[in-house]
Amino acid sequence: MKTDKKLDFEELMQLARESAEVTRSCSCAAESFREWTRIPVSFPNQQMRVAGTLLDDPYTEATYAECHPNGTNYWSVDAPIALRHFPYNRCSLLQCTVCGRCYLSYVEAGGYYVEPRIRELDPRLIVDAECDS
Repeated sequence: MKTDKKLDFEELMQLARESAEVTRSCSCAAESFREWTRIPVSFPNQQMRVAGTLLDDPYTEATYAECHPNGTNYWSVDAPIALRHFPYNRCSLLQCTVCGRCYLSYVEAGGYYVEPRIRELDPRLIVDAECDS
């Protein structure tokens, strides 16, 4: 489940708009994915395909700077999906092969653990600009 296709802003927005229009029920859908969440064991990974990556250059260390211009934080439901900032600059885009919903995913690597995380791709929150926070 890997692809190195770098998604540009328009491709990402198109997938986000299509994902937001999905209304059918599916085992991948969960209200708790609106903010960054640990991928639960029950998540149907077998239904996911990697639609692309947001990583610019795999040989250059991406920034760890976050973007929160309106007082949000990493865990906020309304935190911007700031493509040039952490953790979005390290994400893969997963798309459900059953319903078409899209999710951002990356692996958080802490001191003694790794934790795969997921967040729904909400087109209203996507920004492709530098951040002042």
